[in-house]
Amino acid sequence: MSAGAGERAARMLLTGVIEPGHPAILGAVAEFGAEAVVSRLQSGKIALSESLAARLARFDVDRELAMAARVGARYLVPGDPEWPDRLDDLAESPILHERGGAPIGLWVRGPAHLAETVGQSVAIVGSRSCTTYGSEIAAEMAGDVSEAGFTVVSGAAYGIDNCAHRGCLAAHGTTVAVLACGVNRFYPLGHRDLIQRIAQEGLVVSEAAMGAAPMQIRFLARNRIIAGLTSGTVIVEAAIRSGALNTANWAEGINRTVMGVPGSVLSEPSAGVHELIRGRGALLVTRGAEVVEALAPMGQATLPIPREAERPRDRLTTEQRQVLDAVPATRSAGLASIAHTAGLAPPAVADALDVLVRGDFVSAGPSGWRLNRTTV
Repeated sequence: MSAGAGERAARMLLTGVIEPGHPAILGAVAEFGAEAVVSRLQSGKIALSESLAARLARFDVDRELAMAARVGARYLVPGDPEWPDRLDDLAESPILHERGGAPIGLWVRGPAHLAETVGQSVAIVGSRSCTTYGSEIAAEMAGDVSEAGFTVVSGAAYGIDNCAHRGCLAAHGTTVAVLACGVNRFYPLGHRDLIQRIAQEGLVVSEAAMGAAPMQIRFLARNRIIAGLTSGTVIVEAAIRSGALNTANWAEGINRTVMGVPGSVLSEPSAGVHELIRGRGALLVTRGAEVVEALAPMGQATLPIPREAERPRDRLTTEQRQVLDAVPATRSAGLASIAHTAGLAPPAVADALDVLVRGDFVSAGPSGWRLNRTTV
């Protein structure tokens, strides 16, 4: 059931006053409801810092809605038809104390339906200072999974995020950008055109209030939304201390599939990914089809085991291959000589030679047998 007007307004107010992912407030909202929490804040029953109290005093819901209307944004709360229920898993995360929990509301900008759009989705994230290898892999992987019907979710940052969004758009797929600032802002500013395009074709999402500036604490809280919206997270490149690993932590904490793209063992930008794979059981993926296989219902996207194309020699028996290896390439050899080299009895060698002649592996002449040029 969708929230009433009072509850919705209270959640909007809390979104504008409290930093995203505030554990105590989120817990109180889950237990008592947003209206009750706002009432306690306003009456002083819940203590606030001076700065938060100032935010509470000047917050204006009508002004917030007017700002949203100018960019065509809407505010979603749990119970709305467009609300993705999988975000509720964040309330059960074991790393709730690290600024987490299910969001109390989300600002959304764009024509797509959020719940439907992320119903089949994957997060592709990674280092801001990515390599050429990483950027190519991210773009190609995003294009491949989008062609398979998956929405690509990322954070609109420089580096891997940028390549993931652009790769998806190039394949005419749907992408969602989760921001650490208000949906009416462009951050980074260099991605203004990209974010604007995503807002026109896909969705731009944020837990932060309209006009909110990007801050480190908001990036960390934003990462859990990226993980919570999707079925799995792919880390393309991440150094040991990369912020992208925080998204992997959240995904792991809510039992989502975590995947990593390997790089060179000498590559610092891939060191964090390698540790995810080596020490924490992240699934190694190298292409979009492997991501789809990992996230699709069992048996629906299973990939064949890679094998080289079959060669004519592969159809020979072990004994026939043994005889073939004993036939010289530069001269003819008699039956006894080939049998001695192969270590087999002459009758068995004779039978094998007949098969090899018919298969055009060897040629028979007056002085014996020799390898054909095409066999050498």
